Amino acid sequence: MRSPKARIRCADDLAEPVALPLEACLAKTRFADNLTRAGGRTVFDHCCIVGEVARMLIERMSPLLRDSLFPSGSSLIAATHDIGKVSPTFQEKIHRGIDGYVPNSLSGLAEAEPSLERGWGGHAGTSMVSMQALDSGKFIPEILGRHHGFPPSIAGQMANDKIFGGPMWQQRRAELVDHIKSELQLEFPAVTQLQALTISGLTCVADWIGSGGMFDDPALNWRTLLPDAVEAAGFVQPQLQAGLSFKEVFGFDTRSTQQLLIEQVSSPGTYILEAPMGIGKTEAALYAAYSMMVSGNATGIYFGLPTQLTSNKIHERVNAFIDRILAPESPHRQSLLLHSKSWLLDYDIGAEGGPGKSWFSTGKRGILAPFAVGTVDQALMAAMNVKHGFVRAYGLAGKVVILDEVHTYDSYTGTILDKLVALLRSLHCTVIILSATLTNERRGRFIGSGARAEDAYPLITAHHNGDDHITERTASVGTTATVKIYQTEDRTEAIEEALIRAENGQQVLWIENTVGEAQEAFSILAARTEGMDIECGLLHSRFVHADRQRIEDYWVSRYGKNNAAVRQLSGRILVGTQVLEQSLDIDADFLVTRICPSDMLLQRIGRLWRHEATPRPEGAACETWVLSADYKRALKNPESTFGSTAKIYSPYVLLRTLEVWAEIEGVSLPDDIRPLIEETYRERKDPPELQRHKAVLEQKRGILELLALQGVAKGIQTASDDRARTRYSEEENIEILLLRSIHHDKAKKGTLLTLLDNRTVFLPGAVPSGAKRVQRELAATIAQQTLHTAPYMAPPALNRNTLNWLSGYCYLGDQNEESLLRIALVGDDGSIKELDGRDASGRYRLTYNDRIGYRSIKI
Repeated sequence: MRSPKARIRCADDLAEPVALPLEACLAKTRFADNLTRAGGRTVFDHCCIVGEVARMLIERMSPLLRDSLFPSGSSLIAATHDIGKVSPTFQEKIHRGIDGYVPNSLSGLAEAEPSLERGWGGHAGTSMVSMQALDSGKFIPEILGRHHGFPPSIAGQMANDKIFGGPMWQQRRAELVDHIKSELQLEFPAVTQLQALTISGLTCVADWIGSGGMFDDPALNWRTLLPDAVEAAGFVQPQLQAGLSFKEVFGFDTRSTQQLLIEQVSSPGTYILEAPMGIGKTEAALYAAYSMMVSGNATGIYFGLPTQLTSNKIHERVNAFIDRILAPESPHRQSLLLHSKSWLLDYDIGAEGGPGKSWFSTGKRGILAPFAVGTVDQALMAAMNVKHGFVRAYGLAGKVVILDEVHTYDSYTGTILDKLVALLRSLHCTVIILSATLTNERRGRFIGSGARAEDAYPLITAHHNGDDHITERTASVGTTATVKIYQTEDRTEAIEEALIRAENGQQVLWIENTVGEAQEAFSILAARTEGMDIECGLLHSRFVHADRQRIEDYWVSRYGKNNAAVRQLSGRILVGTQVLEQSLDIDADFLVTRICPSDMLLQRIGRLWRHEATPRPEGAACETWVLSADYKRALKNPESTFGSTAKIYSPYVLLRTLEVWAEIEGVSLPDDIRPLIEETYRERKDPPELQRHKAVLEQKRGILELLALQGVAKGIQTASDDRARTRYSEEENIEILLLRSIHHDKAKKGTLLTLLDNRTVFLPGAVPSGAKRVQRELAATIAQQTLHTAPYMAPPALNRNTLNWLSGYCYLGDQNEESLLRIALVGDDGSIKELDGRDASGRYRLTYNDRIGYRSIKI
């Protein structure tokens, strides 16, 4: 007979929660006709699918990446990502999604409450504590815990705790790990911190692919689906035509500066090309990238630019380049050409990459593609503590990363950029940095202490990975150009001169430092040119994407290369902001620009007489008018004297610029570029009047550097990737969706939207089975109707629940988070209203039209 104590222990054992058998633990339920049917992929099946997807992704990598970043057993780590789904809370949640299930009716789930999972980060948190209990080392539990983009909060919680189901459920999870090991025939590897970063990215991506619709039906043999699933997600190695010359790719011979860069870029490392505007830096970097790929030293290209607007036109140039280097038989040829929507629409990477989720945008997903053009921000987040930061690091590993217009970044972004370059080197990337106006100090921070303060220009600086030696090579540009400089404080005088030049058939550029100033200048010029044979246009960042692309395409076709016949039809004035100084291959006959720091001023001057073959109207002179300021007045009160410009650029740098340019009546390009920049930024003992402004700059620079370092620190809370601060601003930007009207149609079970161009689109309330591509096309259409602006200019936020009809098409924010998206209606008169018809702001009159863009005027 048993003793009383034995009987008590037996009763305790019976009181413990009963764990479901592994074959009853579901990871994914099957969806069809918008109804969840009984059955689905088990956790074991889903884990094995993801593990095998990860194995295939690793097999497609270069040997260098495989050997150094993905030790044997990495795919096992990816496979075990979802062991936390073997828990009572998750199983109760997923079973409640099955038709006819009675809550808490299964044995072992009687007391399970799914909402409690929020307290420990859901099943990812359970995976993390479970793997910690299996003593797999420091980094593997962290990889599992953050496979949804961020580390869960599980302080003090243990795998055997009742909230995770107690010892019996942990035993099931341990059994699951053993079964996965046996199925994949792998053991866990020892993992370094750098490997943990890349394996985290691998795990996320493999999970997204393994969660795709191809694996929905549990009746299908998932192993036969693996190759198609990986390729359907876009992860194919492009096939290149080897042996192409520079002329075969671009249609013209290399210049000496281009050839020097191409010769230096022979292995992964950091390369800086400093050369004047219009010298062909983009083509040099792209051909160097092609050479690296053909030699097997790189796996793809990411071309990062300062803004979305500057990246749009580079898309076309990069796509033309890729079209020439790809072999005709290269798979997914059209999708590899990263058109504005191709990566967005053609590939299926599961729920987290689907419409309405945070990763559903070309800006983010493109970083995983073999070839991509986007903002530098997406690359910067690879080095930051942001959600999915490690996915970006994984996507960049082994690629050629081209960073253009680097001179435009402040201390905040510059600090993160330094961290990014160091990370990219460790990921075996080839980093090519392009700039026309880089300071010696900035170059030294990129390349290391071995760089000399070289005054030569153009200059190529090379630092191969694993080599302490730094190479610096100079080149000659052959020809020089002289630009006349005229400075005035009188905008009216500049307006009259711009009109005279345009009347004579010249193509005029007018560049302001803020959107508001550009809109004001355009309004005056447009009114003055009414009825005249002069075209007048405006380009800035505060247009919805669809209008912005249309405007940019139109004006680049007028001011770009090989358009002599169009140029000669009429004179033109194009007004804009900094977007006109960066990456757009445009050529003006005459320039008016607001005063700005020397490096930006030189960039703007570089838009003048850019192409030798472009015909000029009779009497045209290569000349720039600078809307300047009085130095003495600015020294006493820079905020008042410089106006809005003092909010964009440091008053100290503006004052130094005024000093340097005070007596200048002409500049010789490229000979004067280096001296003007170094004289503006060199360290010196300032007169007392300037020291106060310098102290303000240094204080702000120190604060920005500290803020930037906080953004890359790993010991703080992970930021949302949609709210990550890659640029410093007193206020974060708000995304706004602008529409003409919204009509919810209950009979048709959907919503009819009227877009700004009066087209209509219908959004089904529930996406029919097999209609994912239609859903993606609708999501892409809506994205084209958005813009970003400061919060004070945005309509009020709506309750997230009132926007649920948009949730399948737009990312509205994380659960319990205020909507990241604002919605407003635009009336026939351009006024912006809330959805109930009230004015969108009580302090500003907000308007939008397709010529001026989004505008605010204080009431």
